[in-house]
Amino acid sequence: MKEMKIGLIGYKFMGKAHSHAYKDVNIFFDLPVVPVMKVICGRSAGPLKMAMEKFGWQECETDWKKLVKRQDIDMVDITSPPDVHKEIAVAAAKEGKAVFCEKPLAATLKDAYEMLEAVEKYGVRHAICFNYRKLPAIGLARQLIEKGKIGRIYHMRAVYLQDWILEPDFPLVWRMDKKVAGSGAHGDLNAHLIDMARYLVGEFDEVIGVSETFIKERPLIQETGILETGLKDKAKSQETGKVTVDDATAFLARFTNGALGCFEATRFAAGRKNGQRFEINGSKGSILFNLENLNQLEYYSTEDPIYAQGFKTILATDASHPYAANWWPAGHIIGYGESFVNMVADVLNSMEKNENPIPNFYDGLKCQEVLNSVEESVVKKKWVKVKQ
Repeated sequence: MKEMKIGLIGYKFMGKAHSHAYKDVNIFFDLPVVPVMKVICGRSAGPLKMAMEKFGWQECETDWKKLVKRQDIDMVDITSPPDVHKEIAVAAAKEGKAVFCEKPLAATLKDAYEMLEAVEKYGVRHAICFNYRKLPAIGLARQLIEKGKIGRIYHMRAVYLQDWILEPDFPLVWRMDKKVAGSGAHGDLNAHLIDMARYLVGEFDEVIGVSETFIKERPLIQETGILETGLKDKAKSQETGKVTVDDATAFLARFTNGALGCFEATRFAAGRKNGQRFEINGSKGSILFNLENLNQLEYYSTEDPIYAQGFKTILATDASHPYAANWWPAGHIIGYGESFVNMVADVLNSMEKNENPIPNFYDGLKCQEVLNSVEESVVKKKWVKVKQ
């Protein structure tokens, strides 16, 4: 079978998720290509070597510039913080490598434009990891919408609620540094909601938002020299630094098809660990999704007999549901990690066919345009048109 040799940049949370996907994808999917976990790259040699051994990579490298130039690498997978996405992606494209990148596409809108320009200029395949698109329940939601089951869409209301930085003494990790992350809850969490809205409802027309940073300073982080792949396993110092991103951002939206949207992302929702929820209402019905029950989709139809109307819960594990036939018998659920396996399966399959996977850098750029427009509206305190 043909091989695709992977160079992965980043070894923490998303590096672990992507590694898991590469290891399992050919167990569950019949693909024309097998990924070879060739090189994993990161800055700290000690934890990097631990990750290489634990995750199953053949080699490790501390200089991404050397990695992208290697002749034995076919695809560069970027799971590093957003501030270096552009530099790595452009360099990889120049070397003729396919590029797979975590969301958000970049730390700034300018960088996102330049990334799309680079992959198009050098003619390389590209993908972005909006993995929630690849859940069977989300695929079912799109099928119901495309088949007209909920009719004309009027509303989408969506929230992404977490609480992992609720404690004031949680340390100042890179996700709280605007120069590195681009934004806070907005770019991290609203990016998922924006992509989901584009996938299920349509393009954004205009937005108006509000944001807040509740905790202005936090303890600086201390490097431990151990492999940390979670969000909370961080050591703190006695010194503090300024938080330069939003803790929460909410915005209203109008879509080009006339639908209205309401979106909220926060890291200060006590008790909510990964609470992405959305509801879409149309002229013939509604759908409701909760990521913390990711195998389920709730569906309401006005066309049911009046005595039988009500939300029904569909367990999206049947072979008829997107991706589900590749996993377990009906009723046997999948989890968060499996969304990455489904994502990687689509990426490998499309790239082997010399096609751009969906979603790709174009989708990443469209998301970045909405993120940027919301930030602009927060500053100007008025509605802002999203570039079409």
